[in-house]
Amino acid sequence: MASQSRSALMAALRPTAATLPTSGISTVFAHGLGKPGLIPLWAGEGDMPTPAFISEAASKALLGGETFYTYQRGLPRLREALAAYHARHYKRAFSPDNFFVTGGGMQAIQLAFQMTVGTGDEVLVPTPSWPNFRGAVETTGAKTVSVPMRLERDGWVLDLDRLFAAVTPRTRAIVINSPANPSGWTASQRDLAAILDFTRKHGLWIIADEIYGQFYFGGGRAQSMLAPSLQHLIEADDRVLFAQTFSKNWAMTGWRIGWLQAPVALASTIENHVQYNTSGVAAFMQRGAIAALDEGDAFLRTQVVRARQGMDIVTKALAPLNSVRYVAPAGAFYAFFGIDGMTDSLTAALRLIDEANVGLAPGTAFGEGAEPYFRVCFLRSPEQLNEAMQRLSRWIVTQHS
Repeated sequence: MASQSRSALMAALRPTAATLPTSGISTVFAHGLGKPGLIPLWAGEGDMPTPAFISEAASKALLGGETFYTYQRGLPRLREALAAYHARHYKRAFSPDNFFVTGGGMQAIQLAFQMTVGTGDEVLVPTPSWPNFRGAVETTGAKTVSVPMRLERDGWVLDLDRLFAAVTPRTRAIVINSPANPSGWTASQRDLAAILDFTRKHGLWIIADEIYGQFYFGGGRAQSMLAPSLQHLIEADDRVLFAQTFSKNWAMTGWRIGWLQAPVALASTIENHVQYNTSGVAAFMQRGAIAALDEGDAFLRTQVVRARQGMDIVTKALAPLNSVRYVAPAGAFYAFFGIDGMTDSLTAALRLIDEANVGLAPGTAFGEGAEPYFRVCFLRSPEQLNEAMQRLSRWIVTQHS
């Protein structure tokens, strides 16, 4: 009776609600969570807690009574801080009117797709890709069209001819995640200019995820620098929506606060969508976000240095393994590698938990072409990473002995 009831209820849902894929990351997480001695490298977050100066700013505002409804677009002071942060890093002027505070980067992505696509539309997504892009697209009734990248000697490559050839009359948007989760692929400035020019000619939207823009290694490891960015190319009326988050730069994953950057002409529409989705972000959380932007550049530099160290540890461990397919990433803070003979990464990731006590994200979560790969988050302490890579290396050698 219970199964019949569930079937009837599922049948009564919108098809898109019933057919959304289960995240392979969630499957692995549920299998390994709470296992004694497990080293969890499956999630896209570091192991540092939010810095005290950020938490204290939020706590002060909370204790001070900032617990009422507030601006749908975000506190004016926070939007000013966002404009100043972007101007400081991208060396050009930004207006506070371009920024809209959201409940995390995920809500920013949801809003972007809610405004640009719907039933019957198509969105091009280069893969491997973060699975939430597909989920966000398909909740609107639109369809994701995968454009697989290929792994070459120098890293992952997106064939622009293949990307542009995938456009059909139904195509409404292209997702550009650079630096990319999970592969670390990072578009060149020339490729970004070509993509922007193509979308201008064809009236397409770009949904830009440059969340890992500060975590860039392609320009040389001696100094911190930003990844190539659409921020240097866009004009006021370009159809580009940037989804951003406080999660990665300032160790605020659990806060669920981010922002959408958009043309000023869309301000009223975005404000309406915020109203009907969440009615805004808590004011006291926004006070913490202001502190992150105003005072957090030093902490951000520390995060980037830790990511570089983590990448070196992972690369050093994987390089001697002849059965591993891996190229050090140009950006983000993930290693994405394959193991010869392993095509079902989800099953292998579950075995890794049981047999090596290491948690990795399976490539099955990241779309077409990613199935035989594994993702390691290396924004972790050197001690933890060294131990995890020793366990992982032993396990891989055992599989091929």
